[in-house]
Amino acid sequence: MSLIESEDENTPLLRGDADSIEDADRSRWKSIRVMYFTMFLSSVGFTIVITSIWPYLQKIDNTADASFLGWVVAAYSLGQMVASPLFGLWSNHRPRREPLVCSIFINVSANIYYSYLYLPSSHNKYHMLLARAFVGFGAGNVAVVRSYVAGATSLKERTSAMANMSACQALGFILGPALQAALSFIGEKGFPVKIIQLNFNMYTAPALLAACFGVINILLVIIILREHCVDDHGKQIRAINYVSEEQVAVGPEVEGNIDQIAVLTSNILFFIILFIFAVFETISTPLSMDMFAWTRKEAVLYNGIILAAIGFESIIVFLVVKVISVRIGDRPVLWGGLAIIFIGFFILLPWGNHYPKIQWADLKNNSIPVIALAASPLPNGTVEPIGCPFEQIWCQYTPAIHLAQYITSDILIGVGYPACNVMSYTLYSKILGPKPQGVYMGWLTASGSGARTLGPVFVSQIYTILGPRWAFSLICSIVLAAIILLTAMYKRLIAFSVRYGRMEE
Repeated sequence: MSLIESEDENTPLLRGDADSIEDADRSRWKSIRVMYFTMFLSSVGFTIVITSIWPYLQKIDNTADASFLGWVVAAYSLGQMVASPLFGLWSNHRPRREPLVCSIFINVSANIYYSYLYLPSSHNKYHMLLARAFVGFGAGNVAVVRSYVAGATSLKERTSAMANMSACQALGFILGPALQAALSFIGEKGFPVKIIQLNFNMYTAPALLAACFGVINILLVIIILREHCVDDHGKQIRAINYVSEEQVAVGPEVEGNIDQIAVLTSNILFFIILFIFAVFETISTPLSMDMFAWTRKEAVLYNGIILAAIGFESIIVFLVVKVISVRIGDRPVLWGGLAIIFIGFFILLPWGNHYPKIQWADLKNNSIPVIALAASPLPNGTVEPIGCPFEQIWCQYTPAIHLAQYITSDILIGVGYPACNVMSYTLYSKILGPKPQGVYMGWLTASGSGARTLGPVFVSQIYTILGPRWAFSLICSIVLAAIILLTAMYKRLIAFSVRYGRMEE
């Protein structure tokens, strides 16, 4: 009997089937890795200019203030919020290659547009607003990426794959600010490329580099990406948007409804997680310039280094999360991450008797009134004013945030945010189960984009008018609300297959 079985196993037909499965699996993971790279580039596209937006905005349009900076940063997320459900719906009914190539092309074009913002004779700040909105619109493909990886992995592979994707996102988060910091040595003046009317400097070079990355991404999507879909056990099935002449097994219709309360809760939690981090990354440059009297160039360089360090820290967190979540589950990791974020923002609250340097402090002994001095132009424009602007009244009575506070907060948020980020959409994909996830992932991405839209506007207004004490106190309250919500809905945030008893948790 064993001889017959041995002969059967070595027949050409069975060997062909095994080879076919192996080839499909190899192709599946190649395609997933292309999605990792796409997520990496999406992250680079956002972070590569984030520390230089404020000084670039001040350089091209001196009418822009800190409040308008909030709108510029939010424009990226607003564009992404609009695009995500559209690209998600598109990917549900057509090969994912189509929305991916279209979105990346938009992203490339918008980054080139950003590089020429100094050319218009007026309203340059509105051109920056448009450029960042289109970059964000192109980044709406994150919904397609997440739905692809969720659909192409089994339940056991899902957490690891999502953690890997988050690690790639974190790597982009590292390289973006690091590249910006490296390119800052080109300087504000840079050098002209007259043939294309380009001023190549520390502000335009990062956007052009992001455009080059986008072209590489388009080529990889066209050449390597193939449609793959597996069930919760890892068996290859045909996706609803699969277009091929090959015969692939069609999975049976899945019974059971998605828990919409769990879906809504996941979207709210994801919104809060992205909101608080958008606040953090938006405020880092103006906060450091106000509290530590850094110049524009110093703020770009030092914050680029800090954000790059946080990115490295995030990769370590993702590796640890992959191990811990297997032992204790996804929900406890999410809860712990929110608690760490709360501590991080609590530490950032101002205290003590040391106050920030005011921009007019060096002129306090002069007989000319302070307000008149602050409103007067600097001699020959040779000196850049540093410190907390006198227009921000809170600078005069709010204690300064110490550099040690700032660094400690960065470290804690760098632990809590990546843990929450990966666990939130890993849980979300498991709640959705084998159902088509394109539109649902589009709504999740739109939720995160809405947070990135409102976060910068919120913090730029609250911070400018009321100062860091009010801004960070409100953030602590929001994080505490998220912890309470997660605790209340804890038992409903479980995988689709676990909910219907098809698999054990």
